[in-house]
Amino acid sequence: MQDASHKLVIVARTLLPAGLEALEDRFEVREGGIDGTREQLLGLVPEANALISDPTVKVDDELLDAAGDALMIVANFAVGHDNIDLEACRRREIVVTNTPNVLIQATAELALGLTLAAARQMSDAERELREGRWRGWDPGAYLGIELSGATVGVVGMGGIGRRYSRLVKSLGAQVVYASPRPKLEAERALDAHRLELPDLLAASDVVSLHAPANDETHHLIGRPELDRIGPGAILINTSRGPLVDEAELAAALTDGRLGGAGLDVYEHEPEIPQALLDAPRCVLLPHIGSATSLSRDAMALLVADNVAAVLEGREPRTPIA
Repeated sequence: MQDASHKLVIVARTLLPAGLEALEDRFEVREGGIDGTREQLLGLVPEANALISDPTVKVDDELLDAAGDALMIVANFAVGHDNIDLEACRRREIVVTNTPNVLIQATAELALGLTLAAARQMSDAERELREGRWRGWDPGAYLGIELSGATVGVVGMGGIGRRYSRLVKSLGAQVVYASPRPKLEAERALDAHRLELPDLLAASDVVSLHAPANDETHHLIGRPELDRIGPGAILINTSRGPLVDEAELAAALTDGRLGGAGLDVYEHEPEIPQALLDAPRCVLLPHIGSATSLSRDAMALLVADNVAAVLEGREPRTPIA
């Protein structure tokens, strides 16, 4: 058996120093680079004992076959893991881990920021000011939503959904939520009520998505759902892009059938449909939900801990499969 110093760790793209330095002290580490291509990664992974992926890296049969039988762990630098074929990893007895919990506060705060920006039409207002089209104070311009007294519908009451709910609750909002199962602790702590999704959409001034991407949630929000939300309310998505039909969202904003939107994730990142870029009342961010120094360093350290545990014969802290 290889000793630890001879174990090979492949970082598909890049890993922050907090995690990278911890691994380099114990293993051989090679990075693909932030601009590395799929072809380069396929050439880098043979004989790897560990692979560190991120949401942009598709971990499938092709990549796993290229890595070979030595691969013991795929450590995802993210909470979501829809980029990884879990069944393919199970067949090969490869451990898969992610980075939950350490990014809850950062992502919930970003969701709140998007909520405030979309509710107050900040992107349109700033654009008009920067382009010299602001003509002074107008009592009827940029009329938005106040969160105090508003109903906020939270789709997915996991860790991030609960923290976001606490934040909006502190501003005076009433929380309702949709979830496959009741979340009784959250209901007690937040005075929140569980609704079926169609009822939640119709009742909410703000709909915020905090659900995983899978077959059941693909295009969870399409035209019928957007019409239920309606022109007086806004949609926020900081979870995963495939939850929203982007073409229908752009059309609803353009036609005035939806009050506004705030997005941090997209279905085919980094590609953004032009119709969405052109849509009014739409705040767009480049997938920065967990982008604080504190959160990203904690994620990098958790990735390193998971890799070291598996390569040294211990149980990882946050296994998925």
